[in-house]
Amino acid sequence: MRIKPLRGDLIKYLARRNLTKRWEKQKYLFEQNPKHPSLETELLEPKHLKLYSFRITQKYRAIFVYPGNDQVEIIDINNHYK
Repeated sequence: MRIKPLRGDLIKYLARRNLTKRWEKQKYLFEQNPKHPSLETELLEPKHLKLYSFRITQKYRAIFVYPGNDQVEIIDINNHYK
């Protein structure tokens, strides 16, 4: 499973919050095994939208879509608790 390159605004979001290094680690884990326990990958509600997320840190999650071609696209990175 591959993650498409991030949009510029998401790269800036990670950099402003000092998450770039953690992002790279979690991205590597995801590409090796999307169901790795530390990622806590989940299907979000409502399920018919087919939006998923995985953990970057306890506070931040990456929201993604899976179009089915062995690639996922990160559509948002956000504070999980806001």
